[in-house]
Amino acid sequence: MEKIVIFIVLVSTVLSAEITERALQKNCIACHVEQKIPSSLIYRRYLRRYSTHKAIKKSLFTYLNNPIQENSIMPKQFFLKFPQKEKSDLNETILKESIDAYLDYFDIKKELILP
Repeated sequence: MEKIVIFIVLVSTVLSAEITERALQKNCIACHVEQKIPSSLIYRRYLRRYSTHKAIKKSLFTYLNNPIQENSIMPKQFFLKFPQKEKSDLNETILKESIDAYLDYFDIKKELILP
């Protein structure tokens, strides 16, 4: 019985991660690629300003729920070149999971090579 429960938990975890990855690709990455928005540079700007994933996540969540220039860390010139983001239609849980996936996707720690 315990093996069945462990198997179900494992399968649900994998499916949840796959759904989050698809949401990230569909709702975030696809738009950034189409509009040629430099995602890695944006991530680094957030990292310089907030320095922790928790603070970045909070800031991104605030911006995506109310995407106005005052909630963004991007300079005004950025919005002259790139369109203003529309309010996210994702529910709060999927939005938070997508933000986590986005931060993991662009995390520069995995680019570091330590001897």
